[in-house]
Amino acid sequence: MLLAAVAAQGQDGVRTYVFAERDSALRLDVWRPATPRPDSACVVALFGGGFAIGERDNEYQRKVAKVLTERGFTVVSPDYRLGLKDSAMVAQYAKLSGFQTLFQWCIDIAVEDCAAVCAWVVEHAAEIGVSPQRVVLTGNSAGSITVLQTDYCRANGMPQVAALPEGWKPVAVVPYAGGLMCKGKPEWNTAPAPTMIMHGTEDRIVNYKKFPKVLSHALYGGDVVAKQMTKGGYPCWIVRFEGIGHEVASWLPGSVDLFCAFVDQVLAGRVSSLDATMTDSRLQPTKWTNMTVMELYGQGR
Repeated sequence: MLLAAVAAQGQDGVRTYVFAERDSALRLDVWRPATPRPDSACVVALFGGGFAIGERDNEYQRKVAKVLTERGFTVVSPDYRLGLKDSAMVAQYAKLSGFQTLFQWCIDIAVEDCAAVCAWVVEHAAEIGVSPQRVVLTGNSAGSITVLQTDYCRANGMPQVAALPEGWKPVAVVPYAGGLMCKGKPEWNTAPAPTMIMHGTEDRIVNYKKFPKVLSHALYGGDVVAKQMTKGGYPCWIVRFEGIGHEVASWLPGSVDLFCAFVDQVLAGRVSSLDATMTDSRLQPTKWTNMTVMELYGQGR
């Protein structure tokens, strides 16, 4: 029974559940809106933190949950395994296999956990009051890479998403400063979910175009992913934030109107494409958002 999996219920009404057992229990928070949308849509939102830090109930995740529940969405905010959290393990793995292989492994285990979250939502959809066919995946930075990669693995029948129910796919994917790790430019064997990509043109943490290929794979950013989706004839919006770096990763609360406009069109069955350049005076740079990825990982290590 679902209630047997409840770990806690906070004073704000958020319920916490165990969705998977790895080396330890993985938990997710379910935020219910005061007035749910008539379509019972649900957003699974993954936090960022470079696969090294972060948690499901951090300040930013709470802000995301607040703005989305105010729009009627049920929000699911999960933890997932952070492959770069254990410094000793990272040092040993990197020495044996190189940074890029380590990074691929970090993405793979995060994708496995994201797929388990989606399977949990589908299984418990009735109990938490959502439609299993109206699940939107979103995330920021590492979480954004994870949701993009989850749908990419699903569309290509990869083993990382074996936990997903057969035939299931997210209704939409909305990555904030994300990318895809793959061998050669992204290609999909079956159709990806309609996707809205939000990316800064000067992002050097999750590179807007491509993180240089070290071994066999490269991390392709929003620009390349959008071009490949358009080439394949798949529904895709891309919003390019001109002159902005990784600040876009935390911009869902500031762009919630655009988020809702995209999701509403998808749920209405409208097929559309958009390639827009945007500026926003509220997006302010910080020291860390203008680092390179290697500078970022060099901090404190």
